[in-house]
Order: sequence, then C-alpha cells, then structure tokens
Amino acid sequence: DVQLVESGGGSVQAGGSLRLSCEVSGDRYEPYCMGWFRQRPGKEREGVASYRCDGNINYADSVKGRFTISKDKTKNAAYLQMDSLKPEDTGMYYCAAGGGGTCREEDEYSHWGRGTQVTVS
Repeated sequence: DVQLVESGGGSVQAGGSLRLSCEVSGDRYEPYCMGWFRQRPGKEREGVASYRCDGNINYADSVKGRFTISKDKTKNAAYLQMDSLKPEDTGMYYCAAGGGGTCREEDEYSHWGRGTQVTVS
C-alpha cells in the first residue's frame, strides 16, 4: 500500500522560509509525477508545483521564483522549499503522487498525503 506523509509545515512571519517534505512509502513505487497542492482558506485546492520523472518541473505563477520543488530518488521523497513567504501562502499543503500526463492536474494523481498546515502572518 502506498502512503505519503508530509512534514515541515508551521507558522512563520512574512518573508520567512519553510521546507516541506513528503516521504513516499510502498514497495517499489516510483511515481511518474510528484506534486504539491494547497488549499487556502475559502478557496479550492490548487496546484503549486510538480515534478515529472523526466525532470520537467512546473510552478503556479503565484509561487514562481519563491518556491522550489525537488525530488530525492534515493529516498523516494519530494520537497518544497518555500522562500519569501506571503500571508496569501497560508493554507493546507498536500503532497501527491501519480502517473502519466502533464503532472499539473489533480486527476493525474492517485495518492495523496493528509496535508501539513502552513501559516504566514
């Protein structure tokens, strides 16, 4: 059974940084896509960043230049380095893994973590 566990969320002042981690467990599961999504208060869940197994990376316009997604294949883990955080970045952040496609859409992901809260004040 594949499980994703996020960590690294917390509270930070505007301009600060956080690094989210996502560990993927499951025998020999190597996802085609790994992505980070977030749900901000009062809004629908949205894509933040995605990493495709061929190295293709995409970011939402709102986080370009501030967030960096990376993947450690040896640990089967993904990370989201978040710098220059803004209050509008506040929300629940979810890690997702899946296979096929552009890796930008929620329906391309089959496995989800439970989320980690990020609060920027």
